[in-house]
Amino acid sequence: MHPILFKIGPLTIHSYGFFMALGVAFGIWFLYRQAKRQGLDAGRLIDAAFYIMIASLVGAKLILLIGNFSHYMSNPKELLWIARSGGVFQGGLAFGVLFALWYFRKYKLPTWKIADLVGPALALGHGFGRLGCFSAGCCYGRACALPWAAVFQDEYAHSLTGVPIHQGLHPVQLYEAVLNFANAFILYRLLRKKAYDGQVFTFYIINYAVIRFFTEYFRGDHSSSGYLLEGPSALLSLSVSQGFCLVAFAAGLILLRVFKKRSRG
Repeated sequence: MHPILFKIGPLTIHSYGFFMALGVAFGIWFLYRQAKRQGLDAGRLIDAAFYIMIASLVGAKLILLIGNFSHYMSNPKELLWIARSGGVFQGGLAFGVLFALWYFRKYKLPTWKIADLVGPALALGHGFGRLGCFSAGCCYGRACALPWAAVFQDEYAHSLTGVPIHQGLHPVQLYEAVLNFANAFILYRLLRKKAYDGQVFTFYIINYAVIRFFTEYFRGDHSSSGYLLEGPSALLSLSVSQGFCLVAFAAGLILLRVFKKRSRG
């Protein structure tokens, strides 16, 4: 665990920010390469990506605040953590999609053809982002005694994220990183063989909903306000994020049916 990657004089490079930047760089690189290959306006897409990232960041932090509102009202000093964290990914995805739909319509860009390129890029970037979470100690897992349990020991990270130290935890950030990289590869393969526009992005939504719903069972960073239904154990509870996953999964199935029917019509 290395929340601070290195220091050069007064300059401090944090692991979380480094991996986030790496994820953004690889995502934009993928988007640019694929846009050029398909004859799209790559420059316009890179501009769009910049604005969409801003909208997504705002959405992610807003959903984090709403989902844990009572906790932050009881602990106002922790509001600073919202500025430092990446927020709730589903919130960022929802805000980003809505802004992208508006942007593409405004500039008359082929919305769903571009969305099919965005899906694998998002999965790729998100995989790197979860490596950053692991390095920083945020989005940590529940306690476990498994051979591959992660034991965090950094007092500084504990003060920032609340991650338990000197205790075995599920390395849930690595679970999700691996699954996101696998999702990126699957979507890339589908992109080369897709039957209609919108198919790849729809499968991104469905695949990620399944990934996040599953990995949520191993998360240990939820406050009591982070649950829609809180049962006697994690397996019998439903977190706010899992609620978003159910909505996203249903929306993905509906979109898949709509795009498939549209392609036949």
